[in-house]
This record gives sequence, C-alpha cells and structure tokens, in this order.
Amino acid sequence: MQLPLQVTFRKMEHSDAIEASIKEKAAKLERFYDHIMSCRVIVESHHKHHHQGNLYHVRIDVKVPDQELVASREPDQHHAHEDVYVAIRDAFDAIHRQLEHYVTSRRGDIKSHDVTPHGHISQLVPEENYGMIKTSDGREIYFHRNSLIDYPFDQLAVGANVHFSEEMGEKGPQASSVHIEGKHHVVG
Repeated sequence: MQLPLQVTFRKMEHSDAIEASIKEKAAKLERFYDHIMSCRVIVESHHKHHHQGNLYHVRIDVKVPDQELVASREPDQHHAHEDVYVAIRDAFDAIHRQLEHYVTSRRGDIKSHDVTPHGHISQLVPEENYGMIKTSDGREIYFHRNSLIDYPFDQLAVGANVHFSEEMGEKGPQASSVHIEGKHHVVG
C-alpha cells in the first residue's frame, strides 16, 4: 500500500488482538492486488457500556486507481456481529469480492455479450422456401425456411422483427437460427 493501513476504534477500547486480525486480512488483500493505494478500517461498538451483547459495525474503505471501494457491515438482526471478529471477517469478505470484480474489469476479463444481429422480414418467397431480412444497418440477408427456430415459415409475415446468427453462405451472407421476436414456440 502506498499509505499505511489506518485502523480506528470508536466507542470501544483499542485492542491489539483486533488490530492484528485486521492487519492480517489487509495483508491478504494486498497480496491479491498490489496496487491498493490506501486502506482504512473503522471498528465501532454500538453499545458503549455493555460487556456482552455488543454489536459491532465495521467499515472498510479501500482506494485503488480511479475508484474507492467501500464495505460496511452493520450489525444484523440475528446478532452475528456480537463477535467483533465475525463482523471483521464479513466486512473483509465483502471488500475482497469488490476488489476481485474491480481487478477482473480492469483486466478486461468481464464477459462481453455480442449484440445479436436483428432486423425485420423484408421479403418472403414461399414457393422457393426462402425470405430476406433487412438488417438494422440496411443490408439484405438471405434465410431459408429451415433456419426459422420454433416458428412455422407459413405463418411468417413481412415486417416481423427477428434476430439471427449470421454466417457466410455460398452466395454471400445468410441468416441461420432465425428467431421471431416476441413470439414463443408457435406450433404449426
């Protein structure tokens, strides 16, 4: 880390054991991603005077290049955060998930979904078992009746919106796996 780890205790006494646990978990974060600029952890007790039944709130702020990640674990209704170490573990688990997402998006590992080509039926030639699709970018693409998925060719109408897979055929681009948009498994 470019800046040293900051640990703050609120409404409770400083604890070397708790701070050591936090340092250990922060070191694991840094081993996972070594470009962390700073990490600030706040541990707060919600009941100042009780020795048992205290609920702990843990907040972690991690600064990385061009972003700040924040995990905040409020005490929950089931009192799982009566144990400060459970609250710390949960907060570090949450910040680790955020850091993983940040790292994969920086690397470009996030799956990108290609936009499926789409258009509308511009021409039908039923006697020859084919039609044409006018794509959203203005091209005319051939399709055969056998390319239709879950829709009968004989019920198809000019103007129907479709999405499809495009491939190169013998005479140029053609559509395969043609799906009629907004129609579901019409039996013909």
